[in-house]
Amino acid sequence: PEQALVDDLVSGTIDAAVRGTLPSNTTLKALKVAMGVDHLERIALLETVHGKKFLLTPVGVDEGWTVAEKLELIKKGRIIAKKFGLPERTGILSGGRLGDIGRHPQVDASMAEAELVARLGDATHCEILIEDAVDTCGLIIAPDGISGNLVFRTLTFLGGGHGHGAPVVNISRIFVDSSRASPNYSNALLLAASLLE
Repeated sequence: PEQALVDDLVSGTIDAAVRGTLPSNTTLKALKVAMGVDHLERIALLETVHGKKFLLTPVGVDEGWTVAEKLELIKKGRIIAKKFGLPERTGILSGGRLGDIGRHPQVDASMAEAELVARLGDATHCEILIEDAVDTCGLIIAPDGISGNLVFRTLTFLGGGHGHGAPVVNISRIFVDSSRASPNYSNALLLAASLLE
């Protein structure tokens, strides 16, 4: 079924696709091969328990590991933010507050990279303060795909928030990724439909 979905999307038999209950690894691998890309870039539309919507990326464990990748996600994320009426202001997260410099080399490296990405991407380094970043930023850049995936899962599966799906932004067709753990896929279907308009 993964290959059939991707084949229908690429051939134009369907205008957009949502992964739904299909397994992530095989579906996304088929999509990469069919679209001729070596990686996928996803940007998740999330909503807090209080109804605040924002975009989060990277959300895949293999995404957003370099400065260049993060800058590309900022560029594409701003386009989606504008389309959905979210602020185009972008917040860059890091592994700590600036006052934490010197506590651990990995935290220091995370903050240095966030400062660089913020400067090059005309964004704001929000340190580790995601709770403040979502108040003013429509697009949030996680330090890496692992932490982005953890933010997504914590918000949607433990925190009472909602995931509306994660469009793949580096292919020419509309494909919205979703979590198999979601109770239903209506949000992802609505997101795919809105991207068609």
